[in-house]
Amino acid sequence: MSGTVNPRLVGVGVGPGDPDLVTYRAVRVLREASVVFVPVSDGHGPYGPAPGPGVSPADRPGTAAGAGVAPPGRAEVTVRAHIDHDRIVTLPFRMAGDADYLGPARVVAAALRGDTDGGGAVAGGPTVAFATIGDPNLYSTFTALAAAVRTLLPDVELDTVPGITAMQDLAARSGTVLAHGAETLVLLPLTAGVEAYRGAVADFDTVVAYKGGRALPAVRGVLADAGRLDGPAGYAVYGAALGLPEQDIRPGAELRAGETGPYLSTVLATRRARWPR
Repeated sequence: MSGTVNPRLVGVGVGPGDPDLVTYRAVRVLREASVVFVPVSDGHGPYGPAPGPGVSPADRPGTAAGAGVAPPGRAEVTVRAHIDHDRIVTLPFRMAGDADYLGPARVVAAALRGDTDGGGAVAGGPTVAFATIGDPNLYSTFTALAAAVRTLLPDVELDTVPGITAMQDLAARSGTVLAHGAETLVLLPLTAGVEAYRGAVADFDTVVAYKGGRALPAVRGVLADAGRLDGPAGYAVYGAALGLPEQDIRPGAELRAGETGPYLSTVLATRRARWPR
């Protein structure tokens, strides 16, 4: 039909957690969207309960699907630092076992159609935003959610707003140069396995590892074997909860044998001594 506007779903990157690292474009999209969905863990899976103050979902507005979800996650806390409208809706995800994206996609699709979630809380419109930590095109929940939404609404337009990544934030906070000159840089999740990480350390100048909390002992061992913890052959830095009150940033050499960290941990390892010092 001439003049028909297709519904639009925008994945908005809101950075690693520090509200100061949200772009002007992200804030504008979040303010103008008909609905802003923010992901929250349902309390299961590798994330466990989402971080944030101990506020019951029943005590805060706009919870979209069920009771018993975790307190506000990083994305929601970051969004609420900039947005004060009442169109922010939490969207629980089950991350244990087979992750469920179709259930959340149905809620988002209803908002894009202008329907409700059954209780009248989710009124949609032409543009719906989904806020995600980091960048929506890099290991983001948005990727699978958008694909599931498109199976329900084939005509939906998909767009993204880039966000600052954890590796950029950790590099800045720790004074670590990610790459210089002709140096190579690789990023991989430690869910790919320790052997994949070992191969990356052998082949690339700078290796960035995400989602590595449980694998930290093995990571430390790989870097120690390669001489890349802290010395002439290389330097490593560990970071978690970047920009949050519980922020933890340390040289890799300070990681204790056997120490683990939260799921959303980042390790930067360079093939040179720390520079500039």
